[in-house]
Amino acid sequence: VPHGERVVRHEDAQGVGTFDAMASVRPDQVAAVRTEIVQVLEWAHSAFPGLQAPLDDGGEWDFNLQEQEEDAGDRWYTLTLSMGGSPQFCAAFRQQFIYA
Repeated sequence: VPHGERVVRHEDAQGVGTFDAMASVRPDQVAAVRTEIVQVLEWAHSAFPGLQAPLDDGGEWDFNLQEQEEDAGDRWYTLTLSMGGSPQFCAAFRQQFIYA
């Protein structure tokens, strides 16, 4: 997976799931990872337009994006994207990004 990313998938018995992607990169790679995140979010907005909201509020999908700068001698950035969705969203996400 590019830029040291790791994707973890969790789905419950009803197919509602989350996908967590984390990348720890040097400062010169942050822009490339942000570009990948934008591509994923653009896909979700176009594939499920107007349906982004917390699942408990009736949304089909939602996300949380976090960035953290770490300075333990060397500068690293950790970007974490968590996406959750309905069974339909999870199936489409897997088809687009995992099985592609």
